[in-house]
Amino acid sequence: MKKILYVLILSLVVVSGAVFANREIKNETPKKSISKPLSAAERKAALKKWEATPDGIMVKKWEASPAGQKVHASVSKISKSVIEYTNMEAVITSLSLPPDSKLGFGMMVNINGADYILAFGPERVGTNILSSKYEFEQLHQLKVNDKIIIRSHHISQAPKYSYPIIAGDYVEKEGRILYKREVNKDGC
Repeated sequence: MKKILYVLILSLVVVSGAVFANREIKNETPKKSISKPLSAAERKAALKKWEATPDGIMVKKWEASPAGQKVHASVSKISKSVIEYTNMEAVITSLSLPPDSKLGFGMMVNINGADYILAFGPERVGTNILSSKYEFEQLHQLKVNDKIIIRSHHISQAPKYSYPIIAGDYVEKEGRILYKREVNKDGC
């Protein structure tokens, strides 16, 4: 009986030691290999390779289609304002995004006769866990046909959407700031 007890205790010690050692290995930070940026020729080759995939072919067809041309023309209209991060006057045309969109909270706006998706991302409760204030609380008070001033650092386009997507970084109405995206303090 004593021999069986000693074998069980010894096996328990060995197994727990192995589990503990494995846990320490997983907690170590992995050494990241620093990859050098791709050269222009490498980027061009990678793009050509991607364009041959089914997704690449679909995007190229969409870009050549009338819908893709319309989206690209809309992007061109405001690209200078986005690059320079200057004010753009917008009129809210809808308080909801197109059906099946996965952009989080947002609204449809019209800028200089073209429609855009103004997306802010997923809704989160404020930084203080005791606060019941939502990040986009003041934006929820906007109505259709309200005139707002927006600024953005980024505009994108995707075949899934019939409109360019503006990242909502700053929104102002009648001189009052309704939303200003906090700059990421981690630098990324």
